[in-house]
Formats: sequence, structure tokens, C-alpha cells
Amino acid sequence: MVCCKPPLRMSVPTPEELKNLQESFRGKNQACFILGASGETGKELLAEVLRQQLFSKVTLIGRRKLDLEGPHYSNVRQEIVDFEKLDEFAAAFQGHDVGFCCLGTTKAKAGTAGFQRVDLDYVQHSAELAKAGGCHHFILQSAKGADASSSFFYLRVKGEAESRVQAAGFDRCSIFRPAVLLCDRQESRPAEWVAQKVLGAIAYIHPTFFSIPTVTVARAMVNNVVMPGPGNQKVEILENARLHALGNIK
Repeated sequence: MVCCKPPLRMSVPTPEELKNLQESFRGKNQACFILGASGETGKELLAEVLRQQLFSKVTLIGRRKLDLEGPHYSNVRQEIVDFEKLDEFAAAFQGHDVGFCCLGTTKAKAGTAGFQRVDLDYVQHSAELAKAGGCHHFILQSAKGADASSSFFYLRVKGEAESRVQAAGFDRCSIFRPAVLLCDRQESRPAEWVAQKVLGAIAYIHPTFFSIPTVTVARAMVNNVVMPGPGNQKVEILENARLHALGNIK
């Protein structure tokens, strides 16, 4: 098992520095894929990827086709896969330089076994196919407090997923650990709605500790891609405060 390294402390670029990094990255003519583009963070991520126009090709890999119409999506293609038979869809993961993974479900929706299947097994298998397909930078959306040795099931699964993604051996692996995600969900989750309202109020006082908007996480992911890697280390762990810093550069 691969152990997660301590979070790295790297400088946050200024808006002008970020603009230069973006322009340089566009010249590399790279392709990316997004796993979980139908989820709350995934939808914001797709919008940010298209807004920044960093990639020559964007592939959405998922279990169903999304309704995407208009010239805005001209360089977006969709690969429909069966995650239970993922080896049969290995070609969907080939030819991408960067991979974003926002796969995830909940125990309430999928049950304990289903949650582990999606958030651990699907994530691991996707990462392995991505590495075999040529992906060199993999970005994983995890969770604050993720720890493979945690006594809490949710955090233990998230931590194990981090370890297995690291074990795939990417040239660069970025692990994002957001706190409670603030978003406008289409599905009804009353308890989460109440928590978001409370945390949204607390965020005015402590904006980087308890929560983070999904749009901020998405922008942090894309901004992180154009930045230099973590030196000699292949793995970088970005905690919630770091995500706020990166995601608020415009």
C-alpha cells in the first residue's frame, strides 16, 4: 500500500502569472478526460475546462450520455462505459495527457457495498486504465480527512482510494481534499441542505476551513494543471485551504 505524503506548500501564482501559465499550456496541445462529469463538482469542472480552453480534446467518460449541445462543446466527445466491465472499454481511456476523476456516490444512495464499489473500485480501475492509456497527470477528488487507517468508513474508503491511485504510478498525481461541498443539488438531500445553509453562514467567518463551493474546487483543479509539478515528488495533496487559494485566482 502506498502511503499519502504530507501536503505540499507551494506558492500560489498571481493572476498575471496564471495567465502566462495558461498560455504556455495551451501550446502543448494536450487532451483530457473527465470522470463524473454529471456530478456537482464534475459539471463545474467541465464548464471551467471549456471556459479556459486549455485542451484540444475533452472526453467525458461515464455510464450515460449527457445532453450537450451547441458550438461550445465542439471539442467534447463522450464515451459511454459499463464500470462493471471496464476492461472492455479500455480504449476510452487512451490518448489523454490529463485525467480528472470526480467519481463518487453516497451510502444513502448506493448502500455501503455500492459506495465502496464506486468510490474505491471504480476509481482504482479507472486510474489503472488511464495510466495504461498514456495519462501522465491524474487529478483525484477525495475528501477532507481521508485516511486509509481511519475508523470512519467514509474516510477509510477515500483514503484507500488515494493510496490505490498513487500506486498506479502516474508521473504526477494531484489529490484534492475538499471539505463540505457547497452547491445547488438537483436531487433532494434535506439533511445536507440544512448543513450547507449552516456551513455557508459559518464560511463568512472561517471561509477556508469547514466548506468550499464546488465551483471553487473545479477552478482549483484546472488551475493546478497548468502549474509546475511538485518537484521530485510525484504526489501532491491539496487540502481545503489550498483549494480556496487556487480556486479564487481569476
